[in-house]
Amino acid sequence: MKLAARVGQVSPSLTLAISAKAKAMKAEGLDVCSFSAGEPDFDTPAPIKAAAKKALDEGKTKYGPAAGEPKLREAIARKLHEENSLDYKPENVIVTNGGKHSLFNLMLALIEPGDEVIIPAPYWLSYPEMVTLSGGTSVIVPADASTGYKITPDQLEAAITPKTKLFILNSPSNPTGMVYTPEEIKALAKVIVERDILVVSDEIYEKILYDGTQHLSIGAVGSDIFERTIISNGFAKAFSMTGWRLGYLAGPLELIKAVTSIQSHSTSNVCTFAQYGAIAALESSQDCIEEMRLAFAARRQVMFDRINAIPGLICPKPMGAFYLFADISKTGLKSLEFCNTLLESYQVAAIPGIAFGADDCIRLSYATDMATIEKGMDRLEQFVRSLNTSRL
Repeated sequence: MKLAARVGQVSPSLTLAISAKAKAMKAEGLDVCSFSAGEPDFDTPAPIKAAAKKALDEGKTKYGPAAGEPKLREAIARKLHEENSLDYKPENVIVTNGGKHSLFNLMLALIEPGDEVIIPAPYWLSYPEMVTLSGGTSVIVPADASTGYKITPDQLEAAITPKTKLFILNSPSNPTGMVYTPEEIKALAKVIVERDILVVSDEIYEKILYDGTQHLSIGAVGSDIFERTIISNGFAKAFSMTGWRLGYLAGPLELIKAVTSIQSHSTSNVCTFAQYGAIAALESSQDCIEEMRLAFAARRQVMFDRINAIPGLICPKPMGAFYLFADISKTGLKSLEFCNTLLESYQVAAIPGIAFGADDCIRLSYATDMATIEKGMDRLEQFVRSLNTSRL
């Protein structure tokens, strides 16, 4: 069988592969400490589940509009207006099968062969693959720990060419946990407007922030940047609804119509009764978010302190999301070998930084319980110390 050439142009997800391997080892009875998952370990809040159950009982089990239930699109538009100062109407919103699907649909609707998409590195591993599948070219702009893993306006300016169509902004970031300050967002917006390109702002972690850090949605800076902004978001991280597969895209009406047309011929509507859970997530008490955020903050501090106490590891303190991005370059290993040995010999699962465009780093998720963090950090320390001993 001859497969389409596009299949060979993309790589399988390393995050899913490592997570699957860790789960398989657990199934074999091994005591694995997994820091690989990009999902909260909390259950979905009760009011959200109750709303979905009620929708089921009321027979909301049929096909729905391809762009999403009208009540949910209205709730999302209201949320964007009240929380993010983004003046979108419901028709400017489409509900998708997760945040990843919103971005994939966007690339199909917007990017074609010859178009360039600027992606700061480290990046979420699916961004370049989506650009490739759409026929575009990824232009990777590297950042490192010295700048908090954030690119500068000058770097963005230098990366723009006549072929540039889109800039991908992810703040708070997966995998680094960095957050662009409002001043930094405004400076990037100035370049985007002056060079007349588009920006998609992936804001899936917007509610998971620490130490008084502020999130500013780039489209709220002014009318000029708003016209060039597309918002990708969802319910997975803030509401612990990863398996519900509920995301959304907001942007110019012409684009949303195009994305709706694509979705109508692929997945069609998102699971109908699940959308009623999403409505409840937006309209019910938001206390559940704060409870989870406080737990993440405590875990972050413990993991951050433990990692930075290990000779050979360096890790900036993340200001958002639930990941630490540790520099392992002093160990002498690249990320894939480091993570494979750590998992196979010490039963600790981490994600190789090569998946995110940074082969001298690893990503560790603290979306797990404190006992696992303490045990896993003990094992990580043993591993790194064994590497240091072997080189003496």
